[in-house]
Amino acid sequence: MQGDDAGGQSAPACARDLQPSDDSAQNMLDAPVAARWKGMGSRQRAEAQRLQESLDRRMADQQLVQLLATDGFKGSRYDAFENDLARYAISVLRAWMYSGQIFTMVASRGFGLNPHELDLERLTTDSDLREELATMTVALALPRFRQRAFVEGGWTFEGGAGVTTYFMGACLYDFPNEFRRHRTSEETQRKALRHPHYDNETLPSLETEVIGRQQLRDAIADIDPKKVRERAVVALTLDGYTQEEIRLILGEESVRAIEGVMHRWRKKAASKQHKERGEDRG
Repeated sequence: MQGDDAGGQSAPACARDLQPSDDSAQNMLDAPVAARWKGMGSRQRAEAQRLQESLDRRMADQQLVQLLATDGFKGSRYDAFENDLARYAISVLRAWMYSGQIFTMVASRGFGLNPHELDLERLTTDSDLREELATMTVALALPRFRQRAFVEGGWTFEGGAGVTTYFMGACLYDFPNEFRRHRTSEETQRKALRHPHYDNETLPSLETEVIGRQQLRDAIADIDPKKVRERAVVALTLDGYTQEEIRLILGEESVRAIEGVMHRWRKKAASKQHKERGEDRG
């Protein structure tokens, strides 16, 4: 067939022609990418480096996703990946909340939260609040991310974003609900301070809510930060959600999984309380 043997050369001969004929050419091919950018301007070089880093990252992510797919995106390997992803996301979300940048980012996605100056001040000064909001946001985003990005194939190499970038985008869609929930609680407390003449039934409920939020924070603080799922289950339970609601929110397979988490948490909490009482008596 015409064209199969370019210029009468055999295929092996053509293949040999693709190899560099001298050492300088071979060295050029083997050199780091940055070394081949010397003729570019600084802006072109920075853009080329950025594109190369993005390509390298997405290639590594593609290999990782293919590996996780062999287990059906579950099991110990996926759990380890999810824990690493959660720790990374919590750290980033905390930084975004500290700077206030998170409100600009969610606004670009259509969520106009319009934070008050008091909200911004609290997020800057209250590390526990940032941890609480970040933990709950990540816990809510993880199951939907797994389903949409991996099971349904929403994340692709060609999409242009790395897996972590894709996940942070998912978090920005869950943060507004968590922030609104917090703001509603804060507004209730502010009303209590502005209007001290509540009836006898309202005052105990307000006091209970304030105490409950502090207990929730204390409970979460006692759980290993790496155990994002356990933190979320405990927080949602203490926040009044039923186990079936928690199962749906966190994408768990059964209520029994929620019961198991709470059973282990209560056992550890009781052990800690017993130990503290023993030390007090001592």
